[in-house]
Amino acid sequence: MAFRDRLREILRIKETPHRIALSFSTGVFIGMSPFLGIHTILGVIVAWIFRLNTFAIIAGVYVTNPWTIVPIYTFSTWVGVQCLGLQQIIPKIDWSTITFSKFLNELTPLLMPFIFGTLLIGFLSSIITYIIIYKAVKKVH
Repeated sequence: MAFRDRLREILRIKETPHRIALSFSTGVFIGMSPFLGIHTILGVIVAWIFRLNTFAIIAGVYVTNPWTIVPIYTFSTWVGVQCLGLQQIIPKIDWSTITFSKFLNELTPLLMPFIFGTLLIGFLSSIITYIIIYKAVKKVH
């Protein structure tokens, strides 16, 4: 299902504009969160716990997909680096002796900027998304 088709389906959901926008924007936040690999499961659980629209949440979660995840996570990590005031963030890696465990160890300094950046960008994106979806649904309903 293409993004436009999903958006049309979201606009047709039989709920209030607030609940639709809240569901979708919650999904966007979850999709941009650092919990890579469990976004869908987390979206379903959050929808169930808070009785939000599962379809709208999952559609929001899938804003991040194989085509968008790398730019979103890269930008979010950069924002995290800038906000945390870090200087030398890209480690100098000796590629001739690299192992998987050494590689993960070298990337450890990126963990906090990644977490902070994804949560911040996810939060801001969810607010913007809420406003856009709310106005769009209000216009259609």
